[in-house]
Amino acid sequence: MAGDRRSPAGGAARPVVLDAMGGDRGPAATVPGALTARREHGVPVVLVGRSESIRRELRRHGAAREVGVLHADEAVPMTEPGAGAAARPGTSLMAGCALARREGAAFVSAGSTGAVVAGAVRVFGRREGVLRPALAVALPTPAGATVLIDAGGTADPTPEMLAQFALMGAAYARNVLGVPDPSVGLLSIGSEPGKGNRLVRRAGRLLPAVPVRFHGNVEGHEVLAGTVDVVVTDGFTGNIVLKNVEGCVRTTLDLVARAGIAEPRRLDEVGRLYDADTHGGAALLGLTGTVVVAHGSSTPAAIARACLVASDLAASDLAGSEPAESESAAGDGPVRARDHPAVGTAP
Repeated sequence: MAGDRRSPAGGAARPVVLDAMGGDRGPAATVPGALTARREHGVPVVLVGRSESIRRELRRHGAAREVGVLHADEAVPMTEPGAGAAARPGTSLMAGCALARREGAAFVSAGSTGAVVAGAVRVFGRREGVLRPALAVALPTPAGATVLIDAGGTADPTPEMLAQFALMGAAYARNVLGVPDPSVGLLSIGSEPGKGNRLVRRAGRLLPAVPVRFHGNVEGHEVLAGTVDVVVTDGFTGNIVLKNVEGCVRTTLDLVARAGIAEPRRLDEVGRLYDADTHGGAALLGLTGTVVVAHGSSTPAAIARACLVASDLAASDLAGSEPAESESAAGDGPVRARDHPAVGTAP
């Protein structure tokens, strides 16, 4: 077994509380994922959920005592609305959030995005001045990566919320991707000022006064072009953009493979750039604690990566940065992209 991993800011890796019942596969994915995080990366993990199911899976992997277990009677179905899940403290989601808050640990779940957001807001609370949390996802581009925010945290934001998303996304680009002065674009149907729906037009009037390097409007085809370092949009649109990117990448690579115009190994390398096994999850920014939302269909490899991402984010305190802050929250400098792969696929 590997020793405890050293965090980017120095010291032992930050502990992670993992919702063992979350996601499509439950303990069949979360337990081996937690073991990989512990064995290969030295990240301490506590699994929260039905202890009988968790311990049975641990025995299958010959690891009865390698990770901690906290029993919770209930599991939140993937179809349950957020408000309903947040009102039930006996679930693995809510018990896990509560444990993470008490222990100062990061929290990871592959459960329903709405349920995780609602539960995390209720337990951790928003940072002072934050109107709504947002999911940040870094998408690979020819120039490096572009942060998409919001990728599904707040479906119906106000223009003021989009302005805060711009601040949070810029802080993410600085701390995680190492971009010293990130540019920010507002997703719209045209690059000209004044284009877009009412929300976009009103946000476009606010963003020039926000302390970020505002590029202006960007169109959908520019999301992966590297035109800007941060693309700001509402959570409804952002999640559709993200799912469309994932689907287009898979379909395009499949078509190229069938045409036989590229080596399969090269195609696999490109595919992995957008694979949840590589990226793990999306950071839920704007809370007083660190929360990572993994894809509902996460494999054990994706769960392990989500735990590693959460541990690194907790060490840098990025997920808890206030939107008005313009400097890195990590006293020892940013978490560089070479040390911390860009957080990807959201549920």
